[in-house]
Amino acid sequence: MYQIKKTWALFALLMLCFSALAQQKKKVSLEDVFKSNSFSAKGVYGINWMKDGQYYSSLVRSASGPSVVKINVATGKQEATLIDGTKIGVNFSSYSFNADETKALLSSNIERIYRRSSMAVNHVVDLQTGEAQLLVNGEKIMYATLSPDNDKVAYVKDNNLFIVRLDNNQITQVTEDGKWNHILNGAADWVYEEEFSMSKAFEWSPDGKKLAFIRFDETDVPEFNMQTWGELYPQDYRFKYPKAGEKNAEVSIHVYDLASQNTIKVDTGTEKDIYLPRIYWTATSNILAYIRLNRLQNQLDFFAANTATGESNLILQEKSKTYVDLNYNDNFYFLAGDKGFIRTSEQDGFKHIYHHDMSGKLIKQITSGSWEVSSLIGVDEKGKKIYFISTEASPLERNLYVINMDGKNKKILTPASGTHSINMSKDFKYYIATHTQANSPARITLNTAAGKELQVLEDNQELRDKLKNFALAEKEFFDFKTVDGTSLNAYMIKPADFDPAKKYPVLMYVYGGPGSQNVTNSWGGTRDFWHHHLAAEGYIVVCVDNRGTGARGRDFKHSTYANLGKIETEDQIAGARHLGTLPFVDKSRIGIWGWSYGGYMSSLALMIGNDVFKAAISVAPVTTWRYYDTIYTERYLQTPQLNPSGYDDNSPITHVDKLKGNLLLIHGTGDDNVHFQNAVDLVDALIKADKQFESFYYPNRNHGISGGNTSWHLYNMMTDFITRKL
Repeated sequence: MYQIKKTWALFALLMLCFSALAQQKKKVSLEDVFKSNSFSAKGVYGINWMKDGQYYSSLVRSASGPSVVKINVATGKQEATLIDGTKIGVNFSSYSFNADETKALLSSNIERIYRRSSMAVNHVVDLQTGEAQLLVNGEKIMYATLSPDNDKVAYVKDNNLFIVRLDNNQITQVTEDGKWNHILNGAADWVYEEEFSMSKAFEWSPDGKKLAFIRFDETDVPEFNMQTWGELYPQDYRFKYPKAGEKNAEVSIHVYDLASQNTIKVDTGTEKDIYLPRIYWTATSNILAYIRLNRLQNQLDFFAANTATGESNLILQEKSKTYVDLNYNDNFYFLAGDKGFIRTSEQDGFKHIYHHDMSGKLIKQITSGSWEVSSLIGVDEKGKKIYFISTEASPLERNLYVINMDGKNKKILTPASGTHSINMSKDFKYYIATHTQANSPARITLNTAAGKELQVLEDNQELRDKLKNFALAEKEFFDFKTVDGTSLNAYMIKPADFDPAKKYPVLMYVYGGPGSQNVTNSWGGTRDFWHHHLAAEGYIVVCVDNRGTGARGRDFKHSTYANLGKIETEDQIAGARHLGTLPFVDKSRIGIWGWSYGGYMSSLALMIGNDVFKAAISVAPVTTWRYYDTIYTERYLQTPQLNPSGYDDNSPITHVDKLKGNLLLIHGTGDDNVHFQNAVDLVDALIKADKQFESFYYPNRNHGISGGNTSWHLYNMMTDFITRKL
């Protein structure tokens, strides 16, 4: 008994010391996070490996203008300036080289359209003469791309596909029928861009003699009308947005032959209600591969098409009782000499690497195990090795591995815990690694392929030193089990002067959508430091990755299929109940907040979990999946015609009568993704149910609700709500 008392006294003394130390340091303020950007980490930007692997180029910005410099890998020193923006009179924002590095394409005056699409003024620079050639008389064009044979640029303008010759500026119009809100050639429609992560929808053949492209006929897709304010009369912005169960664009694949100026249509089958989200040139210009998905996305077909005739042959097929996730099945790498292709698939329950011959026959499953290949970094055909990032160490970690193509001699190259992202040289001799941890900002290094560190490119030492002046508690990881025994991963941020004898209010942060992941050992950035501000004000911040999230295998991810919101909400409620059992948590003051899918989750959790949650902030939420787009929603819920209960049973609108706690609903009126209509309908339902709540709209702001003073205003308001209600 004496020993226990002695140990407790020592612990109490240590806590007092830590508390005193924390009080000497500065609290994280809102101004630190959103006004002075005190916690912004530095990066190394615009890095492109050069063809011989002994050099890489980097985009450097200075007061005089941008430039691209050439850096020697061995010495780490800059050897030349390849492009000087001041000399050529181009204030460019991005650049890319052609294959033999004799030319570079520069983009400037970039105008963003949606999440991935943009238009820009483009120049081609001759790297030997230094001359810059303005394309298309300086008009803004989309997706300008140099041909492999170096003498042409393909681009999209006004929904049509064009080619311009560099020797004489002669322009060839490949398509003629492009029309706003009707026909798109070579550019993805809104829903493909958002949900299939693509915007450019054309590719040069390896010899530069053909151009393959996807055509979207969205004539019959319903229009969404979004009003914008700021003029005497509000303006209408109309764009095609297929909501769940509605008509999609009809898509087709075409190949244009530059010599004959003929375009052939690829045979993709008789069914028109399909998706064609990927096209890939193989090692030859005679064969174009592509992916076809059915409307419910539970069957993926991989085809090879003859580019002279358009005839297609089925190479392989995957089916699922739930869905085949394109994000896990779109890494196709074609080997030289008709030695087949490398791809990724989660067909065995986890995303792994496979080797097939050109007929689709499986040669070898290269990786296996109860972990996932997060990304395929590169295939070194000469060395017969494959580089990839995986979760083998932990679902919370991302490490670089190398493995022989026969599946042997797997080796970890980045053993340090945390999250590693990799930029590998074309000859597979070097890579640039960006390494972060939950409590440590980016450290960017140059390394040999064997994992030996050669040079530190950026260590963010200035930020690390600055962090020492602030009272910050480290992000702590933990797990707990739900009622059915499922173990869930979570993290916690406590006040820096945490006292285990006190009771603290808790704010939970949630996203929770299919395949997502918030609980990772990685640097979090601005939103994390808002959470640190709340911790400084006496709150504990917790994040739980519910069932349905990523990095834990197909079954864990697909467990929410056909019933989005149900078990995810159960898991967040279970998390709150678990926290309520901890001696330092005030279980009467637990709140939850989230954005987008997280906004959907937070509002639903407050209503269904009205006995555990006191308050919720719901930012830009989906309030009924009937209002969201076809590709995302139907992948997880089927269509509303087939599964109406899956759409309605777990809509916050359905559960407004259960609201007891405090709700703050926030949305941008210019949200092209999750429409303001979602907030309007939830508000209407709350009024009908005679429920009091708070709401705020941001005029003309998109889904990110940012720009100018917006972020400061938003987080200031959310902080005030938490202070008043939690």
